[in-house]
Amino acid sequence: MSEITPEVVAQHGLSEEEYERVLNALGREPNLVELGIFSVMWSEHCSYKSSRLHLKKLPTEAPWVICGPGENAGVIDIGDGQAAIFKMESHNHPSYIEPYQGAATGVGGILRDVFTMGARPVANANALRFGRPDHPKMKHLVQGVVAGIGGYGNCVGVPTVCGETNFHPAYDGNILVNAMTVGVADADKIFYSAATGVGNPIVYVGSKTGRDGIHGATMASADFEEDADAKRPTVQVGDPFTEKLLIEACLELMATDAIVAIQDMGAAGLTSSSVEMATNGKAGIRLDMDKVPCREEGMTPYEMMLSESQERMLMVLKPGKEAMAQAIFEKWELDFAVIGEVTDTRHMVLEFGGEVVCDIPLGPLAADAPEYDRPYLSMEEYLDWAGIAPMTQRPDSTDVGEDLLTLLASPNLSSRRWISQQYDSQVGSDTLQTGGDAGVVRVHGTKKALAISTDCTPRYVHANPREGGKQAIAEAFRNLCAVGARPLAVTNCLNFANPQRPEIMAQFVHALDGMGAACRALDFPIVSGNVSLYNESKATGGGSAILPTPAIGGVGIIDDYSQMMTMPFKQDGDAIYLIWPEEWATPDAERSHLGKSLWLSEVHGRDEGRAPPVDLALEKAAGEIVRQLIADGLVNAVHDVSDGGIAVALAEMAMAGSMGADVTRNEDYSEAQWWFGEDQGRYIVTVPDTAALNETLAKGTQDENHARVGFRRLGTVGGDSLFGKSVSELKAAHERFFEEWMEG
Repeated sequence: MSEITPEVVAQHGLSEEEYERVLNALGREPNLVELGIFSVMWSEHCSYKSSRLHLKKLPTEAPWVICGPGENAGVIDIGDGQAAIFKMESHNHPSYIEPYQGAATGVGGILRDVFTMGARPVANANALRFGRPDHPKMKHLVQGVVAGIGGYGNCVGVPTVCGETNFHPAYDGNILVNAMTVGVADADKIFYSAATGVGNPIVYVGSKTGRDGIHGATMASADFEEDADAKRPTVQVGDPFTEKLLIEACLELMATDAIVAIQDMGAAGLTSSSVEMATNGKAGIRLDMDKVPCREEGMTPYEMMLSESQERMLMVLKPGKEAMAQAIFEKWELDFAVIGEVTDTRHMVLEFGGEVVCDIPLGPLAADAPEYDRPYLSMEEYLDWAGIAPMTQRPDSTDVGEDLLTLLASPNLSSRRWISQQYDSQVGSDTLQTGGDAGVVRVHGTKKALAISTDCTPRYVHANPREGGKQAIAEAFRNLCAVGARPLAVTNCLNFANPQRPEIMAQFVHALDGMGAACRALDFPIVSGNVSLYNESKATGGGSAILPTPAIGGVGIIDDYSQMMTMPFKQDGDAIYLIWPEEWATPDAERSHLGKSLWLSEVHGRDEGRAPPVDLALEKAAGEIVRQLIADGLVNAVHDVSDGGIAVALAEMAMAGSMGADVTRNEDYSEAQWWFGEDQGRYIVTVPDTAALNETLAKGTQDENHARVGFRRLGTVGGDSLFGKSVSELKAAHERFFEEWMEG
């Protein structure tokens, strides 16, 4: 065993104070195996030591929530004895170092989080952030990440139905790859991770353990130095074909009564899975490391415990069920080994070569891990630090059509077809919609469908973390409502830079405040998630922090998918209406309609103004009205208004339907404010029968917030042009960016 020197401790990412806690927990000096286990379990990635304090403030309960944060994934009731199980995870650092394998194993890991709870995965989604397209590494990173997501998801046979991809210089040295999976299970057959039953066998299944991914969790808990490429060996290697076998074998065993507890081996591999199972079950655990299936010669207990080799699971079985379980896994050509047992010691004990090589009390490893209340700036101090310039002079548009073409051709609004065509969105034959406001998949064998959306606008969060946090939740809510789904719950991936900087911690704390406020107001609880900190890089020279990016994954239910709504224009003569806050009919001189907008940055090269405020009562009311209009069959198309404002929303509806429209603006606003402003809480709907719509609206409602939601006629569907540009011209501009970039 290596001597434990201050240098060895530092190499394991532990501070002097944390190492003192290790000494106090053990009452002695740790050996290298024990030090390695403490280092990964106390890493930011596994312990959430900088974020736990604030995550506790988020709303996580509702009558339809079966299981909130704390397990592998969140679980919600979707009726008829069924549950939806879902989560979003990050694989940011690995994807920057090795884009294909980093993204692929991100997909593999989130799939395991879902099927380990008994669900069959039915849909994948993602949220991707890249740097400047003209950065020398960026094309390689985009190509690798997209290929990795498609390569893994397509092979496993789970459709990728939605996602978002954005570009900003802040991600030059630290891209974000957030993967989400949704699965469906019987509500009375959910599997949890608590190891119970003294003497029950602990079983290892799946692939053999190798040396890939060792220290992956520690690497993911630090920022990048200039030598990012040197960390390539810490990136795991995935095998989607083995994962497919593992899904089928696990689900087959789950159909029996053999499993007491089950946990996937994700970050920190065998260490985190065994510690979490024992801790959740208030038990102890003993493992015989000689029995761990290894694919490389001479592996040490240190390497086995810290390896993040993929496609592996840990189970606790009922006594006497080993042979039956082994037969199932061998049928699927997967490894199966009984490697230990549950104990009552509340210690993790590892044996190797007839000797005890690790004996750690479980309390300090998990529940009593360090928790920090990091200093952070007040909102007022943060806004002062951020130095967002106010809009002192509002430019106007001299040619709406030309500005629209510029926006549609820009990296952040261009067509994502080059990406989506690499993903199999139809495998399983239950996909009902992709490319709209939300992906929609049928719940197999029923009339129900699940709607899924991933959302965040980091430039808003940077300008005002609280409003940006509210907006991320509100936009996910809108996207679900726009397809006719009732929003049920949220998962998230909270991507931020170094929490030891008070301005970054301020972004985190205030964004969570905004998210929490939105979730409460919209009855949209958070049931699972992930925190990814230290997303910044010195590799770009001078240090660079990402924009604060709390990516949101929203899930909703459509009770009868025959009533699902889509966004394309569908019928000549349909009236086009804007659903918006009634009081905005009179412009507020203080409201910055164009602040932080894509029009301002893409057309004028300016980045200024405040983030658009979010009125949560109006968001909820507008969403309810939209869902009612859809349920009553009064609308032919619905689309929420987001990046690029009304003009871009109309263009997306026109391009999707290959139909134009004749529209006019509200004369109280300038051309730029009306067509390109990014104020929140708005939808565009097309209506075949205005009389029926007016009759419905005349009925009114007792809810004062509903009364504050207004309808304004924008124009009429028809023709083959919009703002003086043909729909084919709009499509050509929309397709141009990726076509030229990838061919260049």
